[in-house]
Amino acid sequence: MTLKGKVSGEGWSVSVDTVTIADGFSCDVQVEHGGASGEFKHRFRHWQTFKTEREAVLDGLREGMVWLALKQAQTIHL
Repeated sequence: MTLKGKVSGEGWSVSVDTVTIADGFSCDVQVEHGGASGEFKHRFRHWQTFKTEREAVLDGLREGMVWLALKQAQTIHL
């Protein structure tokens, strides 16, 4: 079974899909937001391995929210 999670607000969203790996679970995180320069999408694999899918989804959503906050604050540029 693959767990999925999504949080969104006005003009942004963070989505997570779990991935089974040898030692447990990880997740693919996708962040999207709109802005003056148009719509931006970025997808990445979470760096950490988790024992349960639940842990992977929750931490993946948290990681995506942190990444999105840094991007919107123009701390990181892609």
